[in-house]
Amino acid sequence: MRYSWLRSLLLLSSLLLLSAPSWAAKKVDLDYHVKLLPESDQAEVRLTLAQGSAVRSFDFDLGSQGEYSNFKADGQWSVTSEADQKDGAQRGIWRPASGKASLTYRVQISQPRGASKTSSVFDTRMTPTWAVLRGENLVPRAHLDQQDGTQLVSRLEFELPAGWKNVETAWPRIGKHRFRIDNVSRLFDRPTGWMVAGDLGTRRTRLGETEVTVSAPKGQGMRRMDVLTMLTFVWPQIQAVFPRNPPKLLVIGAGDAMWRGADAGHDSIYLNSTRPVVSESGSSPLVRELVQVFSQIRDHQRSDWIGDGLAEYYAIELVRRAGGMSDERYQHVQAHLTKISRNVKSIRGDRLDAAALARTVLLLQDLDREIRLQTQGKRSLDDVAQGLMRMNRVTTRDFIQITDNVMGEPSKVLGSSLLL
Repeated sequence: MRYSWLRSLLLLSSLLLLSAPSWAAKKVDLDYHVKLLPESDQAEVRLTLAQGSAVRSFDFDLGSQGEYSNFKADGQWSVTSEADQKDGAQRGIWRPASGKASLTYRVQISQPRGASKTSSVFDTRMTPTWAVLRGENLVPRAHLDQQDGTQLVSRLEFELPAGWKNVETAWPRIGKHRFRIDNVSRLFDRPTGWMVAGDLGTRRTRLGETEVTVSAPKGQGMRRMDVLTMLTFVWPQIQAVFPRNPPKLLVIGAGDAMWRGADAGHDSIYLNSTRPVVSESGSSPLVRELVQVFSQIRDHQRSDWIGDGLAEYYAIELVRRAGGMSDERYQHVQAHLTKISRNVKSIRGDRLDAAALARTVLLLQDLDREIRLQTQGKRSLDDVAQGLMRMNRVTTRDFIQITDNVMGEPSKVLGSSLLL
């Protein structure tokens, strides 16, 4: 009896150790310091580990464009080319020294749009007075091999040039130019999403549980109050479809030589300052990217029609539900979508052109009507979207299966040859 009790105690102790909460892990600081250098169109980035022995290695994806240079490391650093990559992609391996260890390098900020390095249109850009950038470019993605029982606590700090007054990111601010980086879905916490720095004009508000910031360099024509008004207008509608409460949302903009479009990042949106909040076609570029931020639907296997189509569908539908579109105007939108998509035979593929996207929106509108009819108004396309946002990656087959489950029977709309 005595030995049975002892075995039970030992088993219980082992289970408690295996199920130790995250707060019991050894916390090690990982600090990112970014010094912006407009004179060379670069940023000097320094990663500092308070205890290098906590990490066996960082395996960075350096790409093939030569954006990263001037590496200096405490510990071992090596660069290798990936033999299976035709474009000459490189990987950088950092094995930190055992004590306090740093890796320093430089990264090019201005990135021309498209494959041409001579393009005069930029995805990200640095000028003498401001910068629009992506956190993903500052710190390349990496595979992290760390010691068991270790949790990295990551922070980001900017050092700005003289005359630059502020910097905004989608991460919680913990100091004047400092931010806490905490992504529960990733082992390697690195700064991601859109960022803007310089002499900025900024407007803030709180919508639900989210701190909303709209910021752009002064003189770039960003209609900050228009953006805030539209966000306030559609916020209840988008939360009803995609029940998320991001702690922060950042919308940034610029016009000078920047790509004339809109793009979503981690809890952040880039909107070219020359673009309208609602376009003549009835769709809202701002709301479309807001849907991307909230839904986080990631498609693959030639199923771009799902993520892009839902974003465009709700960019129209949410404005309509919020009362921003009359029935007459909605009919004009439908006529436009029908006209430009009349020759589309398929919506499957890795990228949708404007005609295929319009046809996808019409398909989703038909599907919404079918679901409402078959369920006596109890379910809708919203239920399908909510099912998709809970998945890591979605395919056309996943979409059809979730729709069938919502309807309780196979969808006739999704039997279309458009999905072959």
